Amino acid sequence: MKTRIFKKLLPLFLITAVLLASPAFAAVKKEKVLLDADMVEAFDDGVAMIMLANAPGVDLIGVTTLTGNSWAAGGLAYTIKQLEIEGKTSIPVAMGFEYPLRPQRHAGIAEERKLYGMGHDSWMGSFGVPKPESWQAEYKKLYGGTPTMTPDKRHAVDFMIDTIRANPGEVTIAAIGPCTNLAVAVRKAPDIIPLIKRVIYMGGAFYQQGNVTPTAEFNWWFDPEAAKIALHTPFKEQIIVGLDVCDKVVFRQPHYDRLIQSLGKSDQAKILRSTFVGQTFEKDPKFTHFIWDVIVAAIIIDPSLITNEVTAFVDINDQYGLSYGQSIAYPKQGPVGSRQARIIMDVNQDKLWDMINDKTYWKSAQ
Repeated sequence: MKTRIFKKLLPLFLITAVLLASPAFAAVKKEKVLLDADMVEAFDDGVAMIMLANAPGVDLIGVTTLTGNSWAAGGLAYTIKQLEIEGKTSIPVAMGFEYPLRPQRHAGIAEERKLYGMGHDSWMGSFGVPKPESWQAEYKKLYGGTPTMTPDKRHAVDFMIDTIRANPGEVTIAAIGPCTNLAVAVRKAPDIIPLIKRVIYMGGAFYQQGNVTPTAEFNWWFDPEAAKIALHTPFKEQIIVGLDVCDKVVFRQPHYDRLIQSLGKSDQAKILRSTFVGQTFEKDPKFTHFIWDVIVAAIIIDPSLITNEVTAFVDINDQYGLSYGQSIAYPKQGPVGSRQARIIMDVNQDKLWDMINDKTYWKSAQ
């Protein structure tokens, strides 16, 4: 009797064994992400980092900072504090370049702005604020106390190179600031280029005007020479989240109020309220802002958010002049050295805002 039952069930056992051994039933590997950011508190780099650090399908294997929206040292302090709040102190962080590749750009920025003009956004990032004495001094000034995290002693470029070599073919680089660290990394160690899974940028403005100048978006305008090196590098895949999509996702008072409610009494809510964005929303309900870098994190977590994109050869103008930092898309063929990239044009905004407010990504608010 037992033998007959076994014979009947044997095909079922075999089918089950085959299914369990198939890739569909294999353990889903987490997406390994290295975040390279000109970090700020809360919106927008901070939120992007927090979402990646807490996303169930993501392994945030490191955060590197560089100068752009903030100074690299200040960004390191903001990174450490926000990771401490989220209980993610095991994520390594490393500080990178303090200046863009063009020599003395900070010293000559006032004259440059007079000569080449400003866009509708007067934001200057680190060009407009003093350099911190150190990341420790910035941390103490803003948060008091002693940090529980210690940054990696390596320069961000060396950390990036070592991390990619240790995880060949697995690392997605989320370049949500200027491209200085990435550009120097591929120049210093070109062997890592085929080892990088893909690069996702927040940068550029291809089918509309820029923000900080009439032609240029901030991140790539901050270091056009570095952006050109990165864009011309033969990565397996390049995805660009530029102003073409970012300017469509407007951060309004209802979004702010909803997020504050989601964060509750957490320290992240306190930080958000203390920022320029939070303080302005508290005073002016008609204020609007954008969530540039958050979109990068969101589409890494859930690529189905993308609803429209175009593929084109891309390049950037690194000639010092009126169009310095302008990003350009060529539908069929670009200049020598230019490479194809996916330019994101639209995302599912309702789904995006639901994701931002999902407490899965805010451990400190639970």
